[in-house]
Amino acid sequence: MSPETAMLLAMALPLVGAAGIQLAGPWPNLREAVTLLTATATFLLVVQVLPSVAAGARPEATLFQMLPGLSIAFRVEPLGMIFALIASFLWIVTSVYSIGYMRGHHEENQTRFYTFFAVAIASALGIAFAGNMLTLFLFYEVLTVSTFPLVTHHGTEEARRSGRTYLGILLGTSICFQLFAIIWTWTLTGTLDFTDGGILEGRASALVIGVLFALYVYGIGKAALMPFHRWLPAAMVAPTPVSALLHAVAVVKAGVFTVLKVTVYVFGIDLLRTVGGSEWLQYMAAATIVIASLVAMGKDNLKARLAYSTISQLSYIVLGATLVTSWSVVGAGMHIAMHAFGKITLFFCAGAILVASHKTEISDMRGLGRAMPFTMAAFLIGSLSLIGLPPMGGLWSKWYLALGALEADKMFFVGVLMLSSLLNVAYLLPIPLRGFFAAPPEPEPAADGQDEGDHGHAPAPADGIREAPLACLIAIAITVTGSVVLFFYPDPLFDLMRQVVSPH
Repeated sequence: MSPETAMLLAMALPLVGAAGIQLAGPWPNLREAVTLLTATATFLLVVQVLPSVAAGARPEATLFQMLPGLSIAFRVEPLGMIFALIASFLWIVTSVYSIGYMRGHHEENQTRFYTFFAVAIASALGIAFAGNMLTLFLFYEVLTVSTFPLVTHHGTEEARRSGRTYLGILLGTSICFQLFAIIWTWTLTGTLDFTDGGILEGRASALVIGVLFALYVYGIGKAALMPFHRWLPAAMVAPTPVSALLHAVAVVKAGVFTVLKVTVYVFGIDLLRTVGGSEWLQYMAAATIVIASLVAMGKDNLKARLAYSTISQLSYIVLGATLVTSWSVVGAGMHIAMHAFGKITLFFCAGAILVASHKTEISDMRGLGRAMPFTMAAFLIGSLSLIGLPPMGGLWSKWYLALGALEADKMFFVGVLMLSSLLNVAYLLPIPLRGFFAAPPEPEPAADGQDEGDHGHAPAPADGIREAPLACLIAIAITVTGSVVLFFYPDPLFDLMRQVVSPH
């Protein structure tokens, strides 16, 4: 099979799988088998494209042309290859986890959940393989719309309100800022194709370049750069597997991936470094890193704390893009993968805690590690990866981001990265430490009603708390292993990112 055929099939197969999931809806075992088979086949198709891209080829295909120079087209380059591999592999893992979580928490509308999850993955792969900004924008919007039913899954007033926030901010930023920037780029250049070195050199003044870059960065609302970040904490009302999709598999990664893609292939890092215009965005990213970390420290709800952690970590990638140095772009691209495995581990653990103990508040998790040692140990390992400590993969992306700041001769941002790591310690490590070393609370009668943050229908356990269902634990074990493996074997990621910046 040619790489071009594998690329097109990888985008189409999740849509076929979504139809199969709908048809298999009355039979849960068959529905979940279709999900797992589709996810696995999609990942294998993506893997088939990897050798040619790693060797320097750029598989491409055009579906149709709308105007001369303006088409729906696909082209796989190293950055898109990384995103596609992450999204397709973590779809398998999240599907395994979802089987344990959705059944263990007695969630309703599970067929709809798996269907829209598949559509979201197809959209993410379309973003990863997009050959121009028009194609990327179309799939970007489909991703927003297809994840809306997942955010509002529970159908409560809180879910609907959060869904309106989610849709309003993401569609508002993309239509008002990103679409305007795309049209402006088209009028300046006559093309929207992603090109090595960018397409804007010599086409506009330094002021126009700076304004255009800001429109793109803020128009990509999925990157959650403050002040357009509120959609992400609002979306935490969704089931935990949806949180994993939002934070690690597709949505926020699509945002920061698009920021990097625009930086490298629309503007070009040489042009941005020459004309400037990104300096104030560097400080906005740094402010988001620190402020979101400080907000996270004050959150007692576990998913809310992790949501603000994600906002902070995403701005590492935005900072790397706006520093526009070779090492900063390498570090930003690697952080997409490192953060994906670390953060999905933490959300998986949060969901496992909810299913097993119905606890959502960190203050209620004293001594929980004695009943759920595997889950709390995994949470510790995922936390170490986000902090950037060995032997976890998060070390390497932070290392190259710091090198990028030094390459730009901006020691201030090295300090920001160091401060952020200390804040990560402050808001993440107390959770497993509380779980393992604090005395458990005295037993209390089970309260009526449902837990805040998730709205399943399983009653609180009357006997002792135990680990979550096996499917959840298998998924957690895979993502924890991934965080460790990325420390010892970062070279494939590094080599792909070096291709992205090789001309520089």
